[in-house]
Amino acid sequence: MERISLIKSRYTSLLVLLVLAGCSTTPSPPKPPPQAELKTQRPYQINGIWYYPLPSAEGYREEGFASWYGRDFHGKPTSCGEPYDMYAMTAAHKTLPLGTYVKVTNLQNGNSIILRVNDRGPFVSGRIIDLSCRAAQELGSYQKGLARVRVEAVQVATEQHIGQNTYWKVDPLPSFRYGSFAVQIGAFVEQMNAQRLKEKMSGGYGSIQIFPFHDKGCQYFRVQVGNYQDILLAQQEMRRLQGMGFVDAFVVAMEGG
Repeated sequence: MERISLIKSRYTSLLVLLVLAGCSTTPSPPKPPPQAELKTQRPYQINGIWYYPLPSAEGYREEGFASWYGRDFHGKPTSCGEPYDMYAMTAAHKTLPLGTYVKVTNLQNGNSIILRVNDRGPFVSGRIIDLSCRAAQELGSYQKGLARVRVEAVQVATEQHIGQNTYWKVDPLPSFRYGSFAVQIGAFVEQMNAQRLKEKMSGGYGSIQIFPFHDKGCQYFRVQVGNYQDILLAQQEMRRLQGMGFVDAFVVAMEGG
């Protein structure tokens, strides 16, 4: 059984609800009542934590590489506005809504952790999530720097007591499909190179922008094209651009989205 590492939070009890079923049911009181808003399979429990499988159409599940970022960003604002804390259990993701909780599993050692997405990134091809320093240590990827992982969206519930009965107030899982997305086609150290690419692509897009980005003390200029309200449309354009030679193109959530 995989090890799940959780930190204490302001919740009386933090429960995570897995997007996809895959483990057997383990009885343990108190059993939470059925949630009418979740048309799911039967809830199951592992290590004292109740998991509620969600319909697969509503879920997010992806495999790829996780990196981590630390002291250079400690105390600086994240995309959601709060200061980055390298010792907190948080992560950066390109497209998942800020505030989403995810379960990250290291596919090399089986370790799993629960993180809250509060930042955007990593803006590197092939990497799907950027972990805090503490999260990388818990996951066992701190020394290597990179690890192949599985990322799954989860839900959070808080314990409620009415008389002798225990209930669970479930926070809704935010939609990751709809929002404001673009396709990043390049990142340059020289702003002039980014400007040249923008001018080259301007005839085919109504929206093409350059965003500065700081990484490990260096400044880059990211070129992003398009403005899509549906991530599936953005992914379709990403594949088209990859076929045109932009092999490192990937979908990003628009700044402020």
